[in-house]
Amino acid sequence: MEVQKQRNEKVRYNIISVVVYIVGIMLLIQLFNLQIVHGEEYRETSNTRLTREAKLKAARGDITDSTGNKLVTTKIGFSLELYKTKIDNKTLNQTILKLVELLEKNKDTYVDNLPITVEPYEFTNSEEEQIQWKKDNQFAENATAQEVFQKLLEKYEIEEKDAKKARKIMAVRYETAHNGFSNIKPVIISKNISSLSANQIKEQSGHFPGTAVITEPIVTYPNGKLASHILGYVGAISPEEYEANKENYDMNDLIGKTGIEYSLEKYLKGQDGIRQIDMAVDGTITEEYISKEAIAGSNVSLTIDANLQKATEKALEKNIKKIASGGYGEKYDAKAGAAVVMNVKTGEILAMTSYPNYEPQLFINGITQKKLNEYNKGKNLYNRAISGTYAPGSTFKMAVATAALEKGIINKNTLINDIGKYPKGHHPVCWYYTSYHRGHGYLNVTNAIKKSCNYFFYELGDRMGIEPVMEYARMFGLGSKTGVELSGEVKGVVNVAEYCKQLEGRDWQYGDTLSAVIGQSYNSYTPIQIARYVSMIANGGKAIDVTLIKSITDSEGKQIKKEEIEKSVNEKLGIDETSKVEDLNVSKETINLIKKGMKGVTSEPGGTAYYIFSDLGMDIAGKTGSAQTGIEDKVNGWFAGFAPYDDPEIAVVVLIENAGAGGNTAPVAKDIMKEYFGMNTKKVTEDVTAIPSTESTR
Repeated sequence: MEVQKQRNEKVRYNIISVVVYIVGIMLLIQLFNLQIVHGEEYRETSNTRLTREAKLKAARGDITDSTGNKLVTTKIGFSLELYKTKIDNKTLNQTILKLVELLEKNKDTYVDNLPITVEPYEFTNSEEEQIQWKKDNQFAENATAQEVFQKLLEKYEIEEKDAKKARKIMAVRYETAHNGFSNIKPVIISKNISSLSANQIKEQSGHFPGTAVITEPIVTYPNGKLASHILGYVGAISPEEYEANKENYDMNDLIGKTGIEYSLEKYLKGQDGIRQIDMAVDGTITEEYISKEAIAGSNVSLTIDANLQKATEKALEKNIKKIASGGYGEKYDAKAGAAVVMNVKTGEILAMTSYPNYEPQLFINGITQKKLNEYNKGKNLYNRAISGTYAPGSTFKMAVATAALEKGIINKNTLINDIGKYPKGHHPVCWYYTSYHRGHGYLNVTNAIKKSCNYFFYELGDRMGIEPVMEYARMFGLGSKTGVELSGEVKGVVNVAEYCKQLEGRDWQYGDTLSAVIGQSYNSYTPIQIARYVSMIANGGKAIDVTLIKSITDSEGKQIKKEEIEKSVNEKLGIDETSKVEDLNVSKETINLIKKGMKGVTSEPGGTAYYIFSDLGMDIAGKTGSAQTGIEDKVNGWFAGFAPYDDPEIAVVVLIENAGAGGNTAPVAKDIMKEYFGMNTKKVTEDVTAIPSTESTR
């Protein structure tokens, strides 16, 4: 029995050994077949049957007004991506042409950054840009547009004979060549396509190898041009921006270019997720899934009120057109301006506009050259409220009066006799003398502000010189940035004597002082600086921190600390902390005398803007200003004021280029105040025969 048992075990062992050998041989044969016989074929299949890892775009944060109205938001839309596959150039070019024609048929746009047109062959960029572009793309400096076009036809192996169709293919191929196109990195060739195009491409995916229709958040500006200079716009990331931020962006991303979109880009941009795409050999998608969810950007709440902003923009545009059409008795070449509405206690900007404005939405998919040229011609992108510097005209007289009162040059009882023509210097005259051939007579400081008497302020300049004037102008924050959270803010000029030396190489002269004290000479300030200056008068001399940001809330509902926001914005914009103003070290009596004079301008007979505000239903304070531009018959107009007079809430500043006179700008402020205070006063016919007050150095 024992022997038989051993024999059986030996047989089983031999059988198992044979089986193992057979299996091993089969595995070796299969391995040989995979690696040697069909190795190249399977490697080819493996390389083309890839799982592509792509970014899942995060929605940018919303930008709202102070009441929650969405000024910028995102909606879910479709975009078209193109991946590199194993298809040859001929098939790729045919695919691109079919895609472009489908998009055009459905009135969708596609990426086109190729700076060449056909029929006729021309470059669309400037001569300077052409030189750099040719250098970057390795073309001869003297190559014509047609020669460059021909070179690109050869480079991309485009066989299409129709030049217009060939250019369509070329535009997309050019984009793929400049955006890291590969089998794992797509190029977006069309953003925010229609659902019709999206469905047709999906249904015919076999005809469009390497394409993927994806859903992603699309930045939207639901109110058109509203608050465009505040909001700014987003656009395709530039090569320079990408190089500086490649750890957080890819070359298909949008990035904030101007306005709040730029200064708060860090908060508005979300964190992209990851999606996996399985694609077959022929370039068609077989499966798609999300491996990492995207996190939306933080929501930004601004201090502005959308309704007040809308009313401000409407009032400014309407009045500019009225001035240009001769609505105040004479036509002036008025085309542009700015307005600022500020909370005098907090420095919050409640509305701010620059005219003409623009449509931020046009920049999402790349603005057309024609539209961009139109914007550049009208300087639509230029924010006059923070970047435009202008002589302040008679709005500057409150600062001059403050200096004279605080330095003891005059007091509330001091009278100066305006005889019309000032007897010193270059013998400048008061605007009143120009209009009526006589002076205002004896005036104290309050009435001098009310009547905007140039002669009175010439005398102040004579008595104290320029230095005290500039000292108090600086204390009001004139000539220094407000620190508003927007790029492009400028300082202007407050140190006029120093600037004169730098610009003209000469010393400051007596006649310069006489011009400076009525807001001419080299005085040059922005509308937002004038708004801060007026706010400080209104609130009794308290310094304010000008701001557009109410709060920022992250995707989890947590508010970002104001200190963190301020630090981030200051670093982004290069804002110097030392430029902030401090509380005015002036007496209450001085402030009250200044405010009383401003009240007389708008609320008492004889004031330069009384005929405009007499029916408003409340006492307000204001000051008109007419500033020469150095061009004959071109006078900029200002209105700067606050309301209500007894308990000020808002400051309103309006600047219109070539307005003819300061009084012509005041109706804008009136409309803004009516909107803010909810007034429903009856329509009043203005006296267009009234003589405007133009303060002049002539």
